[in-house]
Amino acid sequence: MSSSAEAPAFDPWRPSFVADPYPAYAELRERGRVHWFEPSRQWLIPRHADVGALLRDRRLGRTYLHRFGHEEFGRTAPPPEHEPFHTLNDHGMLDLEPPDHTRLRRLVSKAFTPRTVEALVPTIRRLAEEFVDSLVGSGGGDLIATVAEPLPVAVIAEMLGIPPADRPALRPWSADICGMYELSPGEDTARRAVRASVEFSAYLRELIAARRRAPGDDLISGLIAAYDEGDRLTEQEMISTCVLLLNAGHEATVNTTGNGWWALFRHPEQLALLRADPDALLPTAVDELLRYDTPLQLFERWVLEDIEVGGTVIPRGSEVALLFGSANRDPARFDRPDALDLSRADNPHISFGAGIHYCLGAPLARLELIASFGALLRKAPGLRLVKEPERGTNFVIRGLRELQVEL
Repeated sequence: MSSSAEAPAFDPWRPSFVADPYPAYAELRERGRVHWFEPSRQWLIPRHADVGALLRDRRLGRTYLHRFGHEEFGRTAPPPEHEPFHTLNDHGMLDLEPPDHTRLRRLVSKAFTPRTVEALVPTIRRLAEEFVDSLVGSGGGDLIATVAEPLPVAVIAEMLGIPPADRPALRPWSADICGMYELSPGEDTARRAVRASVEFSAYLRELIAARRRAPGDDLISGLIAAYDEGDRLTEQEMISTCVLLLNAGHEATVNTTGNGWWALFRHPEQLALLRADPDALLPTAVDELLRYDTPLQLFERWVLEDIEVGGTVIPRGSEVALLFGSANRDPARFDRPDALDLSRADNPHISFGAGIHYCLGAPLARLELIASFGALLRKAPGLRLVKEPERGTNFVIRGLRELQVEL
């Protein structure tokens, strides 16, 4: 087995790396196609072609439990005290493989057909304008808390049928659960994730019971109807699916909004072009912002059978870390990859993944981003930065703590 030496520049726990990981990615790509990273015991994959190929390779999986036990796979079972998180996480379709993944995705995809997503456009636009009006009415403020966070949470909550009074708890629950997706999360992070998993699951169990008694036209009622009609769907799968839709349904949108505006403020010539003709430029601009500062920097997969990447054999039982942020800046695939070009047409970014786990909500996320950026460009044409934002400490799910703006 051959590999490059461990890469010292890659340090996901160093604040300066989290602030700007892209120079380290360039070094990784230059030095080779695969790198062993001892601190997380993972193989780092930094190049676009390899990341895309491995996302589609069925010799890798989001789980191994459909084929192997923990010991058989050379892994240790999670601590018993973490069980509520793993029960919740492991029954969502993102962490399942066929046939369970196929069954769940087929059921949930009915809520994300082009027709159903297009029908949400008026609601998304109305909500975006309401949140932007609130920001404008205050003369500015934190764009993350005022616009970026509430819009996608409101949209997915509407789809699920979660009452408005219950929605303030959703984002904190989601943030605590998503902390477990960072590399080597600590015990405090695990405790918060377990507590959020217990509370969120209990809430959804009550909501599912209420929808059984009085169905609506929401997604939860639709999943219950599918269950009653004989589609194989357990209550735990229902709960895990709802949590996954909330978490995945807003994290990318929140962080692309914050990262995107921060990038625009640092590239005033691109912001001026966007302000001059937002309707024409927004569709390509949104994809370029998703590429330029990727909201999900890393995606993990288990190696179910030996694979070979660039002459390195990666054995069964290993874990690979597919570096989305690096793949999206790969000069072998993108012209001037470190330049922000809102008119970029050839833009096969990997921010929504690929293969069977490609993000089901990608069209919805694009609509939300176009709506929120469009509303801000129209209603706050003089929007400007108050101070340099503070970036969050997380690396895998990359975003800002706040983005203070004024009109």
